[in-house]
Amino acid sequence: MTNNGNKLNTVWVKLSGHSYPIHVGVGIFPKLAEELARLNWKGKVGIITDSNVANYYLPTCEEIIKKVCPQGYVVHILPAGEEYKTIQQIENICTTMLQGGLDRSSGIIALGGGVVGDIAGYFSSSYMRGIPFVQVPTTIVSQVDASIGGKTGVNHPLGKNILGAFYQPHSVLIDLNLLKTLPERIYREGFAEIIKHGIIADKELFDYCQNNAEQLIQKDLDCLLYPVVRSCEIKADIVMKDEKEQNIRAYLNYGHTFGHAFEAVTHYKTFLHGEAVALGMITASEVGVLLGYVPEEVPLQHREALRKYHLPIKWDDLPIDDVMETMKRDKKTKAGKLRFIIPRKIGEVSIESDVPEDCIRHALKKTKTG
Repeated sequence: MTNNGNKLNTVWVKLSGHSYPIHVGVGIFPKLAEELARLNWKGKVGIITDSNVANYYLPTCEEIIKKVCPQGYVVHILPAGEEYKTIQQIENICTTMLQGGLDRSSGIIALGGGVVGDIAGYFSSSYMRGIPFVQVPTTIVSQVDASIGGKTGVNHPLGKNILGAFYQPHSVLIDLNLLKTLPERIYREGFAEIIKHGIIADKELFDYCQNNAEQLIQKDLDCLLYPVVRSCEIKADIVMKDEKEQNIRAYLNYGHTFGHAFEAVTHYKTFLHGEAVALGMITASEVGVLLGYVPEEVPLQHREALRKYHLPIKWDDLPIDDVMETMKRDKKTKAGKLRFIIPRKIGEVSIESDVPEDCIRHALKKTKTG
């Protein structure tokens, strides 16, 4: 990681045959011009954003592109919301980009949160069999998780991210200033992913989130810089060791098997992603207690940390049978067995494939009652 007076930090993701930078800072959106000049795309540039983000940041993005990409650009604005993360949107984007003249020498800019990044990445992986893309994430969830590592995809009514591809970006540009316009609920949900990184890999990060919650909730960007950069470092390190999730990259799914099921059974309309992950992490920690891996103190620590960010810590109406059925269709299922990431302590987790169904149901009941 490098630092300078402009609070620019760069974390590199170095993979076989492809490396890319994650630039993190405050007020660094204009650096997109440098990145585009470095990438030197010959064709038109495609911008994919959503109706919320476009109102705030599309004009700035367009001005940056005009300076360094004289060949022109094409814009596609998605409707905002997880419920629109569908294969139909890929087809809609394809129509826009074909009509606008994007070809194999073009590139895509994903300007938005995790939904935009996932859709734009999946589109980029398949358009004319693959064109490069740059992530400019505008939510904490996307900045510390979704924009890094190359997981792209769209949802199916029966499961989350069922259609997708591993397709790495060519650059990630994280400007914390872009968080200032976020609604409070969407801003706060991102801390579930930061807390997740602390639980799986760094107790110091977990403790930092516990001890600085008030400043972080108030959007103190100087205070926020450390947990965002540290989260990027943790994710980059894991991705570099296991790009295609054959082993330890599954650690990053902590809370997600449950969380994705919670989202799917509510048709993506009840919980934001981070909120579902918060509940999922609590459930996974309760599984850890039932398996004898951790003391009951660990789920309590989860609840205490998540409560400080006004994230849900129980779900009164949890439909346990529906959740169980949905999890069986999860893409992380192997040979008919669900894999769960279970805590061993704050800062360490393990992969478990033989968790008894009654244990899972019991943990869900504990999440339902709090």
